[in-house]
Amino acid sequence: MVLQETQEHHRDKWTMFGNEAEKVERDVIRSQRALRRRVDAAAIRKQAETKASDHLKHLELLSQKAPDFPLPLRSHAVWEGMTVTLSCTVQACPPPEVTWFKDGLPLRMAEQPWNYSLQQKHGLNSLEIRRCCPDDAGEYRVVAKSALGEAVTLATLLVNSRHGAAAAAGSERSQTAALKPQFGDTFPPTWVTEGDSLTLRCTFTSALRRDQHDVAWFRDGAQLHPSTNVDVETADGEASVTLRAASKEHEGVYAARLRTRDGVHERSAFVYVEDASAVVVGGPASPLALQVSDVNKDYVFLTWQPPSADGASPVEGYYVERRDLRRGEWLRCNERVQKMCQYPVSGLQEGAVYQFRVRAVNGAGAGRPSKATGPVLAADPLQHTRTTVVKVDRGRTVTITKDQLEGQVKAPSPPSHVRACQVSDTCVVLSWTEPEPRGREPLTFHVERSEAGKSSWELANLDAEVNSPRFPVFDLATGKQHRFRVRSINKYGVSDPSEPCAPISLGKPQAAPAPPHSAVAVRDTHTSVLLQWQEPKEKEDILGYYLYYSERGHQDWKTVNNKPVNKTRFTVHGLKNRKEYVFRLKSVSRAGNSCYSDESPPILVKSAISVPSAPSAIALLLCTGSEMVLGWRAPACNGGGPVRGYYLDQMEKGGSAWREVNVKPSKERLFEVCNLTSGHLYQFRALAANMAGVGEPSEASEAFLCEKWTMPEPGCPHDVQFREVGNGCLVLLWAAPLYEGRSPVTGYFLEISQGDRSDDWIALNEGPIGDTHYKVSGLQTGQTYRLRVLAVNEAGVGRASLPTEPVTVESRPGAKNIEIGVDNDGFIFLAYEADETDDESKFLWNKSYTEPIDATRAQAEIKKDGSVLTFTDPSQEDLGLYTVEVSDSPNRSSSYDFTAEDLERLKELSWQVRNPVIALQSGWQVDVSDQGDVRLWLQTESLSDAAELRLIFNDREVSGTPHRKISFDKAKGLVEIVFDQLSRQDQGSYTAQLKDGRAKNQFTLVFVDQAFRQTLALADKKRRDHQRKAGPYFQEYLSWTVNEDCEVILKCKVTNTNKDTSLKWSKDGAAVSRHVYDQSSGVSTLTIPQVTEKDAGSFRAAVSDGRGEDVSTLELLDGEYDELLQQLGKQSALSAGPLKVQSTAVGLLLYCSLKYYMSSLKTRWLFKEKRIDQETRTKSGSGTEKVWIEICNPTDNDKGKYTLQMFDGKETRERYLDLSGQALADALLEHRRLKLEAVAEKNRAKVTKGLPDVVAIMEGKSLCLTCFVDGEPAPEVTWLRNDKEIAKHAQFDITKEPRCSTITINNVNMADSGKYSVFVHNQHGSETVDVTVSVYEHGEEPPACAVEMGFYA
Repeated sequence: MVLQETQEHHRDKWTMFGNEAEKVERDVIRSQRALRRRVDAAAIRKQAETKASDHLKHLELLSQKAPDFPLPLRSHAVWEGMTVTLSCTVQACPPPEVTWFKDGLPLRMAEQPWNYSLQQKHGLNSLEIRRCCPDDAGEYRVVAKSALGEAVTLATLLVNSRHGAAAAAGSERSQTAALKPQFGDTFPPTWVTEGDSLTLRCTFTSALRRDQHDVAWFRDGAQLHPSTNVDVETADGEASVTLRAASKEHEGVYAARLRTRDGVHERSAFVYVEDASAVVVGGPASPLALQVSDVNKDYVFLTWQPPSADGASPVEGYYVERRDLRRGEWLRCNERVQKMCQYPVSGLQEGAVYQFRVRAVNGAGAGRPSKATGPVLAADPLQHTRTTVVKVDRGRTVTITKDQLEGQVKAPSPPSHVRACQVSDTCVVLSWTEPEPRGREPLTFHVERSEAGKSSWELANLDAEVNSPRFPVFDLATGKQHRFRVRSINKYGVSDPSEPCAPISLGKPQAAPAPPHSAVAVRDTHTSVLLQWQEPKEKEDILGYYLYYSERGHQDWKTVNNKPVNKTRFTVHGLKNRKEYVFRLKSVSRAGNSCYSDESPPILVKSAISVPSAPSAIALLLCTGSEMVLGWRAPACNGGGPVRGYYLDQMEKGGSAWREVNVKPSKERLFEVCNLTSGHLYQFRALAANMAGVGEPSEASEAFLCEKWTMPEPGCPHDVQFREVGNGCLVLLWAAPLYEGRSPVTGYFLEISQGDRSDDWIALNEGPIGDTHYKVSGLQTGQTYRLRVLAVNEAGVGRASLPTEPVTVESRPGAKNIEIGVDNDGFIFLAYEADETDDESKFLWNKSYTEPIDATRAQAEIKKDGSVLTFTDPSQEDLGLYTVEVSDSPNRSSSYDFTAEDLERLKELSWQVRNPVIALQSGWQVDVSDQGDVRLWLQTESLSDAAELRLIFNDREVSGTPHRKISFDKAKGLVEIVFDQLSRQDQGSYTAQLKDGRAKNQFTLVFVDQAFRQTLALADKKRRDHQRKAGPYFQEYLSWTVNEDCEVILKCKVTNTNKDTSLKWSKDGAAVSRHVYDQSSGVSTLTIPQVTEKDAGSFRAAVSDGRGEDVSTLELLDGEYDELLQQLGKQSALSAGPLKVQSTAVGLLLYCSLKYYMSSLKTRWLFKEKRIDQETRTKSGSGTEKVWIEICNPTDNDKGKYTLQMFDGKETRERYLDLSGQALADALLEHRRLKLEAVAEKNRAKVTKGLPDVVAIMEGKSLCLTCFVDGEPAPEVTWLRNDKEIAKHAQFDITKEPRCSTITINNVNMADSGKYSVFVHNQHGSETVDVTVSVYEHGEEPPACAVEMGFYA
């Protein structure tokens, strides 16, 4: 039994290695896969939860916002017993903690729950105070705090008591608060250029304690800390922050916060960062807010915001640049411009540190780069997750890496969860999870892709090595879907591919966002406005808004902000006061900027209306014992609206409560207070009110004694004001005292004090002034003064008025004076233009400052930025000083003294305006055109379209006809009459009568007699000439000129020719063929080298073809010929060279060379300034190119100056030769030499005649040659044959006589042919003459060139 069980046991074990083992293996694999799926599902769930949590945190971070009060608290002034609600709205994320304060202390609701009601709902915070009492008055402040920052808003509540008490912030607390440090001078809105440094400063009213030196600076609610680019400094009385290099990211609201016992005090202002100059003309500005995310070993993802300024053309895209800090060189990452404001950068080197920047690109090129990012390390972001630190005993730790737990795995597993993490219209960024296990060796990846629906796969990263689980794919086809899978690679091999991802395609191009709408600007300050707008419907992708502004009508748009505003309201600073502006906006997104929004309605920049400031200088003007008349000075600031009335409070001295004097506001700054008790002391204060409410009360006046005035001197003048403050001068106005004293006021004295607090008063006038105004001059420009006025009567000088406010004596920028002139209707006017006026401003015209203008004599009318006072019919009664001032700003004032000279001058100008005359620019002119048309015209000043013309011809109005065309150009003021063919019927007078509105004039042309006849003849001539020019014609008629070579050139020029045109010359009817004709230029010339009398005559040139003929003639006769000779003589004289001397055998020859000498050029020789007469020793002569005089047998007496005078009929020209010294000696020596040579030549032996050159003789004949000789003494004669002397021979017979010699050759034969010569010589010389003898036989012809001779013996 045991054996059987053992066998069965072994059999079971053996069976397990068969089919059962395979089954178990399949179960194990199935369990492993199920476990893997559960693990993967848990990992995916955890990853999704982590990503969702990160996304929520990201959204929460994006939505976080520092506290801000879009609607701050407003100050209120109410009556005692009324209910008031103080409201403000706060915006922040996360919701802030809101606390209310009153006069610096936390507001406790529990103390008066029946009186206070506080509500906080949806950001609206309201404090309702029921039945206000004086204790409720004070400064209310709301503080909103969160982790991102703090915001404060405050307002003042003024409670007016019906029983005479008015409460404001406690004076006791204000005295103690003055000792606590508060902000003094703070920084205003500031502008800085990109790249420049910026420093913001604020001062404090007192020195800061040591515990207060940590003044905090914030930008957009984020605190600024010292860094390489930020310096924060705090001294005893000053705090500052400095940005070394401002960038667009630094734009925003900067705030300085000071913590005191009363709470947090803050001062803030906006800092605008303007674009730096473009690197290329028309280039775009720099992008901003460049952010780096998803950092991996070889990959980062960049996002940025587009710039506000596109440049000369819209931004087309962006270039991304990177810099390896080890190398320092910026390299471009993308070849094609990237249109979206995001870009995946791959191909980075692991472990390297990079910086990135972006440039915008438009049609002009690439713009300035953005601010570079901070250093970014390319590293594995999950490296820390692969390391675990385990604590062991005694504080020791052991570091375990995940690779160590993987055992001996070498080849990596495939990656998982392949997906697209970024999809745009140009690229897809793939992401996947690294394999588990991954092996212990470094991993790289291969990315494969395939079109959806296909089974073939191709490598996507052919040239790029992928080291991190991120890969951007750029070359996908639009509209097609692709699937991707990834393989892991290490040195041991390549893994299986991952599971393919779901089909992925490129996203749709993201369109630019829609612009905002409904932009509306609201008044803020005198240099800023609050701009509000509505967001577009689709606002998910909008990053913010860019704002632009322009003066109305200019279209010169300028950028407001260079950092997108993510709110729907913004305060625009830096505007010009009293200028109108319009605004427009752009939405900003990653896809770029939207188009411009519609323009906002125009707004006039001026301060928003507020309550006026407090009145001042309360003075007692009259007291009757039970009544007091008080006066005061108007508030320095009316709050942007006219003061509508004043309230007066009174209080007995020593009292504690103010009592209201008047319930109904007083329009004037004078008020009579009744029902007072005589002998009591009273104090008063005044309050001004406008549309915004009641302003602050004035300071309490001094205590006035209620006692009837009985003093003999007058009371004090009041209402002392300045007008027309300029450089070194001003005008002072005042009102007469209400109490005159015992006798009427006879005048006034003025006193002045330099400085704003000095009590040293100096009298301005020695005698009293009768008027209530006075121009003070001679003051020092730029100095500050105060003035006061004293009234005087017979009893003496009364009390002085209260001193004026300090005034600086200098001209206000942009101040203008009254101008006088005449308007277009001829009325005399005074005009005043003032800057910074609005619709509520009124211009107050007076005569001598106080006298109103008589409406029947002059009317005032408001014009744009000014006022005009127009006189109805001015006369002597209207002369005098005229003044004008602006109601809401009396400082803007001026005056003009209208004198009799002005009246006379302007009345004459008025008559000219009312009876205008059309000004004449050019009177009647007569022109004749080349076609023979006659044009009569005149021109006046430019006329309007309503101008009229009447043309009178010989006392009869005429109009245009085909023969006589009349035109009238009103814009040019041109009147024209054109006759196509002037005739004698057109002779007469022409009058143009013009009228343009009230202006008129007339102009007459008398076109008769000689002027008409000359014009008629000229028109006929030009008409015929025009007709002549229908065919070929002479552009230049025949004319003659003399050139430098003394040649006469006849010339003409023809035009309008063709190939058939011919040109012929003739003289005296005979054709001339020596002319030259250049058909291309039309010039034809005839050159006469040397003119003689036979060249005189009538020359004619005719040009003709099938279109017609034209003839030109030149009569070269009589006077014209004499003129030609004169010109030839002149040119000949001009061509004369210098006088020269030539020695001859006879004597000395003085000569002058000319180009051509003519007998018409008269010459005369002078020796030593005396004329040389014809003598036996002198002989003058001339040739065609020379003029000379010969001096025979010269001696030393012929030494001196010789002059040749040449007279051409008009002018005499001279040539000189000084024949003396060495020149004379050399000439005489040469003369003697030549003379000797001449004698020798005369006596030299020579053959005079007798021998021909060639002689022909027939054979057998005898030849006789005879020659005659000459010379002294008689020469000897020798005959030669072939250069050898002929010896005595029977054949040759030679005879010699004194002057003759003969040789006879007997019986000539052929051997006698040859050269025969005769040689003669004596002591003076010799000569040889050759003759050639040619012997020919019987029957032959003798040579043609030979002389046949011979005889038979």
